[in-house]
Amino acid sequence: MTDQSSYFPKFYMTAPSPCPYLEDKHERKVFTELKDEKLSFDRNAILEHFGSSGPTDYSIRLNHSLTLVGFRRSQDIAYRPACENCQECKSVRVPVVLFNRTKSQNRIFNKNQDLIIEIKPNIATEEQFELLKIYIDDRHDDGGMSSITMDEYRDMVESSLINTNIIEYRQEDGKLIAAALTDQMSDSLSMVYSFFDVSKNMNKRSLGVFMVLSHIELAIAKGFDHVYLGYWVKNSPKMSYKANFKPFEVLISDGWSLIK
Repeated sequence: MTDQSSYFPKFYMTAPSPCPYLEDKHERKVFTELKDEKLSFDRNAILEHFGSSGPTDYSIRLNHSLTLVGFRRSQDIAYRPACENCQECKSVRVPVVLFNRTKSQNRIFNKNQDLIIEIKPNIATEEQFELLKIYIDDRHDDGGMSSITMDEYRDMVESSLINTNIIEYRQEDGKLIAAALTDQMSDSLSMVYSFFDVSKNMNKRSLGVFMVLSHIELAIAKGFDHVYLGYWVKNSPKMSYKANFKPFEVLISDGWSLIK
């Protein structure tokens, strides 16, 4: 008889910690590993067997299935909120065929057509890390990544058992001004983490908005259905921008609901 238990992931719960989005709230997460337990728990052994990117059919299928029910990937785990007395974190995605840019988004899209966009393997560089540090110090200096090291950034980028790229945005002079860590699934793109140049002379570019718009265009070009934007918290200023990419879909108890 086949041991079917080895084909089902084991789920774990984190301890409560302060919520990064809503004051006076605490968050808990349920998570599971994307590694195939039948192979090994040792990351180096997996990477040696499958190559530097390390994707496995098991990890790819599991990540896709969990994404459909609201999980997000971080390194080699998938997680979703499991908070007591709060369900404000909603998984959101943009159905790219239905999406229409607003006049403002059209201006942003056109303003950035001079940028050079390169889709690269998920290999961390010092150049990316320096841009990330400046971004975090300006936008998220009170967050959990405020003291991130190069080794931690390397793990964030390279520790993926699915198909992951880092998309770089450069000026014509070659200067890196934005980057997005992006997962590619069979029918969708998922923006894992993005960061950009926060200097005043870059404000007119609205790089955060442009990166989402460019991912939507990339998904359309690939014939994909959705771009996943992570979690949206309605009353959190940090998350408010996601509501501007309409129509978008929100995962509720009955499934994905279209918001026009």
